[in-house]
Amino acid sequence: MPLHRLHIQTTGPGLYDVTHQVQRFASELNPSDALLTVFVRHTSCSLVIQENADPDVQRDLQAFFARLVPAGDDPSMSWLAHTAEGPDDMPAHIKAALTQTSIGIPVADGRLMLGTWQGIYLFEHRHRPHRREIVLHLTG
Repeated sequence: MPLHRLHIQTTGPGLYDVTHQVQRFASELNPSDALLTVFVRHTSCSLVIQENADPDVQRDLQAFFARLVPAGDDPSMSWLAHTAEGPDDMPAHIKAALTQTSIGIPVADGRLMLGTWQGIYLFEHRHRPHRREIVLHLTG
């Protein structure tokens, strides 16, 4: 099965909904039964499947990660050695390590088998804009 690449322009930290773009890829191929791998090719952002109905969920998730892993210039993070790329870089790597860079999603009759309130998000952890690449691969 073919590979497809999505390019997502981020403007800073946050969750960027990519569900519709991923679904479009699966729909175009229309497999009866398959597994879709969604993979982000970066080490300072990640992928999550999360609630897509209440935006408070996204705000709370971002607030939790900001408290869990503060910026590198926060006094509690003075132990960091990797600081050459700015105070948000190493914390972004930690956040990405705590989440995931690859997600497997079952596909049936060309439809992602997500739950009613689930969406697929690129979770940007850096503060400056980035152009992120997500690779989609369907097998089955």
